[in-house]
Amino acid sequence: MTLLTSFAATAEAPSAAFVPSPNIANMRESATLAAAARARALRAAGRQIIDLGAGEPDFDTPSFIRAAAQRAIDAGATRYTATEGVLPLREAIAARARRDSTASAAPPLAAGEVVVSTGSKQSLFNACFTLFGPGDEVLVPTPGWTSYYEMLGLSRATAVPVHGRKTNGFKVTAAELDRAATSRTRGLIINSPCNPTGAVYDIEELSAILELASRAGWWVISDEIYRHICYAGVAPSLLAVAHARDRLVVVDGVAKAYAMTGWRIGWAIAPLPVAAAMTALQSHVTSNASAVSQQAALAALTMLEPAEVAIGRMVEEFRRRRNAAFVHLHDRVPAVYPEGAFYIFLDVSACSTDDDPGAAFAAHLLEHHDVAVVPGSAFLEPAWVRMSYAAPIEQVMEGARRIVAAHDELCASLPRHA
Repeated sequence: MTLLTSFAATAEAPSAAFVPSPNIANMRESATLAAAARARALRAAGRQIIDLGAGEPDFDTPSFIRAAAQRAIDAGATRYTATEGVLPLREAIAARARRDSTASAAPPLAAGEVVVSTGSKQSLFNACFTLFGPGDEVLVPTPGWTSYYEMLGLSRATAVPVHGRKTNGFKVTAAELDRAATSRTRGLIINSPCNPTGAVYDIEELSAILELASRAGWWVISDEIYRHICYAGVAPSLLAVAHARDRLVVVDGVAKAYAMTGWRIGWAIAPLPVAAAMTALQSHVTSNASAVSQQAALAALTMLEPAEVAIGRMVEEFRRRRNAAFVHLHDRVPAVYPEGAFYIFLDVSACSTDDDPGAAFAAHLLEHHDVAVVPGSAFLEPAWVRMSYAAPIEQVMEGARRIVAAHDELCASLPRHA
């Protein structure tokens, strides 16, 4: 459903009084947020819904970060800051990025290349809106996060889905990207660990993709928001393989790794002219991110010992939940085994003849089994659904059990052929 048809369905009379601008007429609402809203509505109506659609950690923000925010409030950190963020935070982000960078990517990364925004979502939008425009094609490994396609559309560029192979965890290769490119290709967006599959690109895969982009002169936007939620150590950053940063934008934030989704702090690391352009754009859209949240993020990035402990405990719990979910799924529903993030991508094509099997399965699961998941069509893979295990382990196990039951139930209802 586009935003235009959504408005038409929900607007009060006279509905003809408002027609959305062409800028947003074809924009779809966020399917992940819509699924969460539906689950909340059913809970409010008294249903005992197990919400496995959520895209946020279910942990409290660590206490040392909350304490830093309280100190910042008491110290008066309640006013506007520089649009691009306070200098100490940008310096901390640059220092962390230098630790991730290859030694050959000179000169050393500086705070001037960092723009702090109201969440990594805004940083991604800033990058797309700044780098791409009408006539540009941008390659998007697919399935991919729902907002990439919409952000590129809002930038009047064309998102070109490049479908990875199921046998490769839906990761795309440099060769597959090369085959999808045309003379109008201007860039690509890569996400590792990936939402919705949890797949993680290794150093060799990233190196090959970056080498292709360098030869072709493409911009590369690397969404690394899940990088610290990885079950074999921190996932590699593109900064670790980049020999130059002149056409690279790295986006990250504190939302996932530090359980700080509501604090709304993300950032982009970009070449100086791009960082300056994104800052100018942001100055007309939101200005600075929350002053208090910036101080909280500063504590998260500089108090390394408690941060490492908090992240380690959360990642270990996510690992436990992932493993518990697969005990219940036990090959009954085909799935991508996630190496990072906190999602399981499930193939439900066998239990539906619908044109959108994932949407049909998600609707049946919610209405008849009280479990919320996100249809794969949100990620341009309609035969699949995304299950989050960012929920208490008892709910994850029960949710997985109900997913198997719903899958068996729907498969059994299909007509049998002689």
